[in-house]
Amino acid sequence: MSDMQGLQVQDELAGILLGMHEESPLLVALFDAQDVLRYANRAFRAAYAVQPDGQMSWSDMMRDNYAHRRGACIETQDIEAWIANVHSRRGKTAHRAFEADLCDGRWIWMTESIQQQGWMLCVASDISNLRQEGRALRQAHVKALAAANTDALTGLSNRRHGLQLLDQALMDSEPWPLCVALLDLDDFKQINDSLGHAAGDLALIDFARQLQAGSRREDGCARLGGDEFLLILPAAGLPQAQAIIERLLERVRKARPLPDHPELGYHCSVGLAQASWGENTETLLCRADAALYGAKLAGRNRYVLAE
Repeated sequence: MSDMQGLQVQDELAGILLGMHEESPLLVALFDAQDVLRYANRAFRAAYAVQPDGQMSWSDMMRDNYAHRRGACIETQDIEAWIANVHSRRGKTAHRAFEADLCDGRWIWMTESIQQQGWMLCVASDISNLRQEGRALRQAHVKALAAANTDALTGLSNRRHGLQLLDQALMDSEPWPLCVALLDLDDFKQINDSLGHAAGDLALIDFARQLQAGSRREDGCARLGGDEFLLILPAAGLPQAQAIIERLLERVRKARPLPDHPELGYHCSVGLAQASWGENTETLLCRADAALYGAKLAGRNRYVLAE
């Protein structure tokens, strides 16, 4: 078979596959590396009330579902915290499967598969008719695991889960080069002392949103404790990691997290380190922490590269 004939066969098979997906009762969707919905078959479009336009991200889709009580059944009082929580698990492994509820009463089994370029294929099947014995127990177990991995204030990964993500990233061979950043809010104690802990909490929540908004789906975001945060950047060398941190610093400088004090902003300092193959979590974080200390000494509101 010639190369031209081979391409024609591939095109024909691709057309057949797309046609079968369109008619299938399975829910099928494709998200790009930026987590933007690029394709959804008829069943998925109907279930989640979406039309792929090349602009709607997964987060936007969830916000729309929550606002209009359609598509995904989302039980929360804070949709942004819920999205942050799910982001701590979404796209962090090559394959993930879980149960989910739709607002129309259906119960689905969703699978997420990611290829090396970051595109995600989502396929879900309706399992409403299956026996539901033990389902409540399974759901309680899943919620308990999520809670154990989540920082209650910001919705990001907590310290334990963040360090687990970093341990796994250092052991995996694919996401290299790997960079990590330790981030610390500057003069945070002054916010708590002058305006109270409620204002400090708002600043922490805002920073978590800024951190997550500027990171990629595969990146890990965690609150290590207090006003210290961790950003894990797999498959990112120093030039790309520096660009991500520079954009983050600029967003934080412009942020105004306190509605009662719109004139007040804040900023942060960052220590950025690129991992060496075979380096462990403790050594890598020590280097990033030394760089963070250097950023503080250099005047804050900046990042410093680890040696």
